[in-house]
Amino acid sequence: MPRPTSILAAVTAQELTEFLPAPLLTQVTALTGSFRHLDTAALSTADFHRALAAADPAVLLACWKTPPLPAQLPPNMRYLCYLAGSVKRLVPRGHIEQGLIVTNWGGSISRIVAEWALFHVLSCLRRATHWTSVMHREGGWKSTQTETASLFGRRVGLHGFGSVARELVRLLQPFGCAISAFAPDVDAAAEARFGIRRATSLESLFADNEIIVELAPLIPATTGSVTEQHLRLIPAGGVFVNVGRGAVVDEAALLRIAREGRIMIGLDVFGTEPLPPDSGFRGLPNVTLTPHLAGPTTDRRRDAGAFALKNLQAYAEDRPLPALITTQVYDSST
Repeated sequence: MPRPTSILAAVTAQELTEFLPAPLLTQVTALTGSFRHLDTAALSTADFHRALAAADPAVLLACWKTPPLPAQLPPNMRYLCYLAGSVKRLVPRGHIEQGLIVTNWGGSISRIVAEWALFHVLSCLRRATHWTSVMHREGGWKSTQTETASLFGRRVGLHGFGSVARELVRLLQPFGCAISAFAPDVDAAAEARFGIRRATSLESLFADNEIIVELAPLIPATTGSVTEQHLRLIPAGGVFVNVGRGAVVDEAALLRIAREGRIMIGLDVFGTEPLPPDSGFRGLPNVTLTPHLAGPTTDRRRDAGAFALKNLQAYAEDRPLPALITTQVYDSST
């Protein structure tokens, strides 16, 4: 017998449309006799807290524009179904300790982020930023001195080995790359399952590979962990891509190296976002910049919505929930 639930979707109208397009929203509303949408587009935190208390839902459906939860939850609220990724901005750790059930989008968008990492790697190897500027602004063309590079047969190192890194391994398979990874959860079983090699240290990861993809979560142990020493281990003509979190890297050191032009760099994330207009990274021909677009793309946000629907169905039927945010997961996540 399904447990009775009331659902409050405290998201913007745009988020509701993009994450739960037809027929997903209809399927969500069919799970309960009490579904309400609270548009958070222009809602203050105080107004959200008042509306949440008044609605007192069993389930809160939240997304990027949902204000942080209050210190005291409504008495009937049991489950927060988060349509997006990191919940730390929204949920104090104490709520999880006290029994609030929390899930996020899990691995539903990992392939999309991995796709963007692959884009940055290819863009760097083919010098796409340089040629885009030269051809659009300078009327340029290649010469006999022009150099480009291919991904086939390259050595690729992954810093971090979560769901995005694992999807990237799959995307790299047709290129015949030798892949190694440095992360606490890379063991012999992971090596065998994914056909990778475990790097013994961050230093060896950077020294032994021509291409480095930064995918580590931003936690105290990783903040600033990629130093100038590591970055200088990448061979001349190599590639450094970051689609994880900007603050994992010493950005001042990365900028110094970028200005030297000895390696190609692809950045989707930064320590300060939006990237300041006067950032030194802007305008460098060996640096590909994108404004934190890794995922999910607008057309694939429905994947996260479909995953949320499965979780809501599982909750209604008192079944185990995938992508459950325990205190351990909370502490090890960005």
